[in-house]
Amino acid sequence: MRLAPVYLALGLFQGGCGGDPQTDPDARVPAPDAEILNDDLSMPLAPTVDSSQFMGASSCGGCHTQHFNEWQFSMHSYAMVDPVYRAAVKVRQADREGREDRFCLQCHSPIGTRSGDIQPGFDFESLEAITLEGVNCETCHSISEVQRPYNAGMVLDVGGPLKGPIENPESSPAHQTEYSELFLSSKLCASCHDVVEVDGMNLERPYQEWLESPAAEEGVECQTCHMPTYRGRATNTSAERDLHEHRFVGVDMPLESDFLPSPEDYDELHGRISNLLTSAATITLSAEPGAAGDQLDLFVSIHNNIVAHNIPTGSTFNRQVWLEVIATDADNNVLYETGTLDSNGDLRNYWSEEEQFSDHDLIEFGSRLTDIAGNPTVFSWRATEHHTNSLSPLYDRTSTLFIPTSAATRGPIHIEARLRFRSFPPYLLRALGLAEFVSNLEIFDIDSISLDVDLLDP
Repeated sequence: MRLAPVYLALGLFQGGCGGDPQTDPDARVPAPDAEILNDDLSMPLAPTVDSSQFMGASSCGGCHTQHFNEWQFSMHSYAMVDPVYRAAVKVRQADREGREDRFCLQCHSPIGTRSGDIQPGFDFESLEAITLEGVNCETCHSISEVQRPYNAGMVLDVGGPLKGPIENPESSPAHQTEYSELFLSSKLCASCHDVVEVDGMNLERPYQEWLESPAAEEGVECQTCHMPTYRGRATNTSAERDLHEHRFVGVDMPLESDFLPSPEDYDELHGRISNLLTSAATITLSAEPGAAGDQLDLFVSIHNNIVAHNIPTGSTFNRQVWLEVIATDADNNVLYETGTLDSNGDLRNYWSEEEQFSDHDLIEFGSRLTDIAGNPTVFSWRATEHHTNSLSPLYDRTSTLFIPTSAATRGPIHIEARLRFRSFPPYLLRALGLAEFVSNLEIFDIDSISLDVDLLDP
């Protein structure tokens, strides 16, 4: 088996004890020089587009009603109103005294950043409506090329034909239309979904993972899974054909209950995310029968079924993927557990306020940020290193867990295992002052399996 790709700095997945980087100023990365962070393409000092050049998504919806309705309840539409994102931006604003205010916004609102609406010290409530649309229709369909596959590295051809994957398209009175093969390429997505921090630290890299994956070799693009095709009408009056869905379903559920207009919409999105996740990985368990009172050696293997990227991917320092294992005897006495939650809903790792490091066998997949003092931090701009143990496409990782049986009244030993996922940990929401959203966090079970192991007479 070839070695899995390794990136960034590797280290132990759980951090050591030490000063809290959320409150200890000495644990933070020194701020950059006083000049405002800029980039001629994505964060220009002087505006390169005029916000009045954009019609806005609702104008597009007049003709493209189906796609508008899909986009309206997508995470692209949520990009500038997400309370977690807004709270994190405000922490960065305070830490960096406004000098890096446009760094995250260059992807979350390319129009607002390039138009000059977003300035150092900006307030979300004062931004223009077109800026608050986030990643809207014109943002993507104005892209003419990708100069760099990260940090909003796309070129916007504002005022030019709107571009898409339809060959020989018909233009309308509203706008000119042009075919672009870029819209069938993962590189289009890379322009914003790969992120490199100001100090050069790789932060999010799903496109780089895709380049290294079997999917790239087979020509399976990001759009294949995240913009699946279906039969429909591109405009209200056009003929039926194959369309690409514009929900851009990934793994995120909006935490605000009123973002989706009805329980039916919530259930539909929840179902789509669940369908993606439940096919993402597989658990395998094995153990040999043992004598009562002896230790059982439980072999647990996790296989990443995703052909295109790691599990998890994207903002892996926020994502949580972990293994829960509970072993009971025939009388339902709990003999062993790992991956269960404390009363705050957190895993019993570094971030648990109640039982820090009490889960010694915890198996997690993802990444960890550490600051200049080596302490874990949840904020990337306070970090100097990024450590990962996410699982590469089509790879396995096997661990051994030791199950005690001395407290068992009788066998067999019943073992339940679940590979679980959630977009954010509760401790992050509390750190951002968003504790009211903790109850809205969804936990999805990627896979589950059970195993009965006989106890032999001593």
